[in-house]
Amino acid sequence: MERPRRWPGAVRSPELASLIILLVVLVAFAVADANFLSPLNISNMLAFLPELGIIALGMTLLLTAGEFDLSVGAVFGLAPVVVMLLVQNGEMGIGPALLMGLALCVAIGAVNGLIVTKIGISSFLVTLSMLLIVRGAALYVTQGFPLKSWNQPGVFVTLLAGSFNLGSFRLYTSLWWFIALALLAVYVLRYAKLGNWISAIGSNRNAAVARGVPADAVKIWLFILTSVLAGLAGMISAFRISAASPVAGTGYELEVIAMVVVGGTALTGGRGTILGTIVGALMLRAIRNGIVLVGVPGLAYNIFVGAIILVMLILHALLQKSAARG
Repeated sequence: MERPRRWPGAVRSPELASLIILLVVLVAFAVADANFLSPLNISNMLAFLPELGIIALGMTLLLTAGEFDLSVGAVFGLAPVVVMLLVQNGEMGIGPALLMGLALCVAIGAVNGLIVTKIGISSFLVTLSMLLIVRGAALYVTQGFPLKSWNQPGVFVTLLAGSFNLGSFRLYTSLWWFIALALLAVYVLRYAKLGNWISAIGSNRNAAVARGVPADAVKIWLFILTSVLAGLAGMISAFRISAASPVAGTGYELEVIAMVVVGGTALTGGRGTILGTIVGALMLRAIRNGIVLVGVPGLAYNIFVGAIILVMLILHALLQKSAARG
């Protein structure tokens, strides 16, 4: 009697394929340099992980719905710049300034979503244009110079970028934000009705609308969510390094999309995985850290990222074909 073929089905999972590659990457760097898995180096990797990881969570939901946002890197830079300008010019305190910064992110996301859904222009073109507008605005209001961020002790600094020791590891409170948001995103995508709507919209928008799914409203709110998460990540970064730069986040939009795609979310929509995105985020941060640690020039990072993306796209395509045949 033939045994059930469980392993082939498991191997076809995009998350498992990404996890295997992550483990290979970790082992390779650990062998190349014993300091790679040291508490200090792991602490350094985890310090940067939440900032792009938080954006990647929103991008995962948006990509699952069949859209993406190229303006997140620029929003990452503009939001903290606006907050610090409001504070330094004496317009308001840090708390209201943070709310104004997030309100700006809501407006940017809403504009993206409305133009994409109501006018029908591709999200690639809309968000590419928004990237230029937002980045240009950040450069104009600062004249291209970075601003000193809020570095005084207080509840907002502690909540967003406070640090603490856990044994030999130094961690930041932003890691808890990332974990909490990731758990919420997992629930939404896998267990909530909204997650079913998001996947249905990405798979076949017309069929979803015919079944009563408010496709346009869902997409608009996903654009808003992605923009707000990008702004939140930018504020966390600014508090952590005590500087708000108008060029912060340059290239992050492509790196975030790489994290999401490497994790197994389909660029064409309809299939998304938060767990895969977390694996993808860990993988790219490990690569960025590891290649510098072993002596490879940091400028070669994009070569590794591009190669990893190509390998993962090919692997996911082969897994899909295998699943279709099976």
